[in-house]
Amino acid sequence: MEFVFVLSILFITIVLPLWLILHYITKWRGSRGLSAEDERMLADLWQSAKRMEERVVTLEAILDSESPHWRKKV
Repeated sequence: MEFVFVLSILFITIVLPLWLILHYITKWRGSRGLSAEDERMLADLWQSAKRMEERVVTLEAILDSESPHWRKKV
């Protein structure tokens, strides 16, 4: 009976904390990367930003041709 008590104390003081620490370390490492949904959303945002940049360049070209001094007015 005393042997079981000593084993349970060793398990609770040594094995269980190490087990919990290692478990949460592996969970943390696994969640550091982007999920597939996050990568897709990031790609969509990048495409939207690229399209908006092209639109701004186009609008600036139109304004430059119609009103050459529009930048000084702002």
